[in-house]
Amino acid sequence: MLDRARALSSEMIRLRRTIHANPEMSFQEFETAALVVDTLTEIGGYEIRPGVGRTGVVAELGTAGGPIIGIRADMDALPIQEENDVAYRSRKPGVMHACGHDAHTAILLGVAHLLRQSFAEESWNGRVRLLFQPSEENTDEHGISGATAMITDEALDGLDAVIALHVAADQPSGNFHFQDGPSLAAVDSFEGWVRGDGGHGAYPHTGSDPLFMLGPILNALYAVPSRRINPLRPSVLSLGQVCGGTASNVIPNEVKLQGTMRSFDTAVREQLWQELEKAFRLSELMGGSYELKIIKGYPPMINDPTANQWLRSVTRDIIGEEVVHDVEFGMGAEDFAYMTQKAKGAMFMLGAAIPDGLPRHHHTSIFDIDETVLAPGAAVLAETARRFLTGAL
Repeated sequence: MLDRARALSSEMIRLRRTIHANPEMSFQEFETAALVVDTLTEIGGYEIRPGVGRTGVVAELGTAGGPIIGIRADMDALPIQEENDVAYRSRKPGVMHACGHDAHTAILLGVAHLLRQSFAEESWNGRVRLLFQPSEENTDEHGISGATAMITDEALDGLDAVIALHVAADQPSGNFHFQDGPSLAAVDSFEGWVRGDGGHGAYPHTGSDPLFMLGPILNALYAVPSRRINPLRPSVLSLGQVCGGTASNVIPNEVKLQGTMRSFDTAVREQLWQELEKAFRLSELMGGSYELKIIKGYPPMINDPTANQWLRSVTRDIIGEEVVHDVEFGMGAEDFAYMTQKAKGAMFMLGAAIPDGLPRHHHTSIFDIDETVLAPGAAVLAETARRFLTGAL
């Protein structure tokens, strides 16, 4: 399988660069979806369903009556202006594939090639379902992401397992990272407004000042993870914006705050919401008021240990023990979490750092990857699905 994937390497690189040069934002992946459909049609043998989860594509191959394994790749880009000086740089101002979803889509199209070859040569008991997902990076005005939209459109119905990978541009190229159980965090964001009377800067005693109220509120917010949450249960509360005021001699009547909360545990997640409310309520003790809006995001991503072991075992067998590492993923978030709630599933991280010493962090204008990892990534996903459907796991 690895040899076959390497033979497809130039095709996967071509597809990745085509997608990279033509990025599309969440739920706008029309050109990308069309490329996916055209490529799958050329490969042949797949039952193709476009327009799933709005702009997603589902493709199935195999025999009826047996188990079904899904393989997922996300397709959307980010609102970032690319600064890389490469032939395949983004042609769309202010839009860029800065998280590797172009690579994920190209890898899954490579998997489609590999599994079509496998199906033609041996008997499968069941089906593989390829899930080309839109909108992982964002949600719509109703909080719907690409994964939830695909679930609503029954793309996950009947799945017995679902697997995925994510390239990691900050990790050594070719390393495979695994973590069992809670692996990426639940994410919630918030917007809050602290309000007072405002007034003239020369006469602060005549009204209530929301900037003054902000001091104890900030202390209370930053103390939540360290003083209110059990230290054995990870949590993060970070502010990303504090905005208020228009002039040096004007006390504003409002200050706006925005931030994010991360957690793995449901009870901790709910406690973060409660402690956030308590912190903003301090404004009322100082003669002001507040408004707080909590935007609930993705749940924690839970990697099933059995599904992870399938992926580990395949990686050891076809690539080598030396590339397999158990590593904590961190407090990032992924809407693949919704899919692992529907079926036994796991995602691994595939190291893809370009060995030039330049940090190319995710969600930055110089993000890029070592494209040699496309072949081993495709090989592991395809071989895991093949073994699942031939009873070889």
